[in-house]
Amino acid sequence: MNVTGSALLRGAYYVFWRELKRLVRQRTRIFMAVFQPVIWLVLMGNMMAGLTANPYAKQMLGVDNYLVFMTPGVMAMSSLFGGVFSGISIIWDRRLGFLHKMLTSPIPRFSIPLGKIWAIVMQIFMQMLIIIAIAYALGVRFVTGPGGVVVMLVFCGLLGSVMGGISLAVATAIKTPETLFAVINFLTMPLIFSSNAMFPLAAMPLWLQVIARYNPISYAVLPMRTLAATGWIWPDLLLGFFMLLLLNVVILLIVYHRFEKGLTI
Repeated sequence: MNVTGSALLRGAYYVFWRELKRLVRQRTRIFMAVFQPVIWLVLMGNMMAGLTANPYAKQMLGVDNYLVFMTPGVMAMSSLFGGVFSGISIIWDRRLGFLHKMLTSPIPRFSIPLGKIWAIVMQIFMQMLIIIAIAYALGVRFVTGPGGVVVMLVFCGLLGSVMGGISLAVATAIKTPETLFAVINFLTMPLIFSSNAMFPLAAMPLWLQVIARYNPISYAVLPMRTLAATGWIWPDLLLGFFMLLLLNVVILLIVYHRFEKGLTI
């Protein structure tokens, strides 16, 4: 590894630890990160539990327990929200003057978003473990066992880093949290409701099925749902992995350009 690469990773490491320390101090944020998935699993999961009593609905879902179908969707949505709100840190760092200090410090500019994305992924891993524990307590059992859980965490991390990168790139051109919240809502709602996170593709009209198949969330949900309910179906796993990996590369290139060329104080 050359000197530039070492400096990049070292700078990202410092940003990563700063973000984690700030997260630990934000108890409300931690509480909401845990409480929201609990609401989805306990309330909505049980509210829709009767779907599997219908033979046609059960066939579309492909599971005997709706919570097994829903848990990967909740994990994907939590990863999405964990990522898209990362841009808020850029706006507050700019307001407090800390962003200026980081930009003028002797670390590569790209270390800033890279460290923040690492922190996002770590936060998502911790949140996913809590969601999995709650789902297990509610009776959910993944057919692929612990190995499948590890792979599901990888998919959550890839999805969260994609959304985090998008949020960070958008935040470089926005200076108020209200504007960023509006952009986030504009992005997340269509992504969630045009994906297979909550309902199977077979239950959607044809035009929405086409959109859902190319939705980034679906590339994470389908492999995770396969691991949860079906098994090691490698075509589904590899397709989702490579598509999310490709999206990560594209987003990181955009973020690199924004921080090296387009970021304003």
